Amino acid sequence: MRGRQGESTLGGGATMGFTSRLAGAPISWGVCEVPGWGHELPVDRVLDEMHQLGLTATELGSEGYLPTDPDALREVCGGHGLEMIGGFVPLVLHDRDERQATIDTAHRAAGLMAGAGGTYFISAAVASWDWDPPHPLDEAEWRHSFEMLARIDEVVHDHGMVQALHPHLGTQVERRDDVLRVLDGSDVGWTFDTGHLLLGGMDPMEFARDAMARVRHVHLKDVHMDLAAPVLAGEASLMRGVQAGMFCNLGQGDVPIREIVATLEAAGYQHWYVLEQDAAITSGLPEVGGGPLVDVRASIDYLRGIEASVSAA
Repeated sequence: MRGRQGESTLGGGATMGFTSRLAGAPISWGVCEVPGWGHELPVDRVLDEMHQLGLTATELGSEGYLPTDPDALREVCGGHGLEMIGGFVPLVLHDRDERQATIDTAHRAAGLMAGAGGTYFISAAVASWDWDPPHPLDEAEWRHSFEMLARIDEVVHDHGMVQALHPHLGTQVERRDDVLRVLDGSDVGWTFDTGHLLLGGMDPMEFARDAMARVRHVHLKDVHMDLAAPVLAGEASLMRGVQAGMFCNLGQGDVPIREIVATLEAAGYQHWYVLEQDAAITSGLPEVGGGPLVDVRASIDYLRGIEASVSAA
């Protein structure tokens, strides 16, 4: 575990200091593998800006954006003062015909990330390798999904990593019922993505209270639910929702970020918090000092304000 323990405290004596455990993600700089998503900023600029903001680690981001050789990946991250902590890996878990392909994919991804120092394998249960829309799973498919989650645990453990399943819009684990089904049927660890849980109809505070023992990793994401409404109604794609600004700076949307962080810290969470404000750059590359840097800085300032106010209480 690479989370850092800070010095300030919550009421009751729990360790706070969580801003020393903030990490970045290339998606906050608009880097996504989806065609037509927007412009991609150069790697050096994105990693330099993370370091400039005081972040000390990053997730891998979209496939092929950062180096695909472990030594090269470690070198490029280290050259910008950042650790590689792991990343998001889509897997087809429910389809028995894809069993070997899923295991092979997990081995490859874990080998890359672990070889560069990563410890968190963030799995997502996609309907197909092409991200077809999710469909209701039958009992056999759910059972196979649970079997595969256990198998992936073994695979990533062999690489020195920890699996953290990511509830995510557009996957087989997107709605509240899906989350509850997996909580009941599997002992897999979780990525607590504050925004995607809310989008899926699950109160993030309910998840924080009831699934705390299973949280291995956190994505801090805020959402304007009014701007997300067309996406949830099937009238717009997730990409269009992002381009419309459905994911906003922390503290400006409908996710109770302060309460969530306080609950996690009071429960003893000491791992990374990844700032993940999905962004899309659609109007040309921003000037140096502008663009996503401004939004990420605002979210960091918001979190530092939370930390300072709770510490002073």
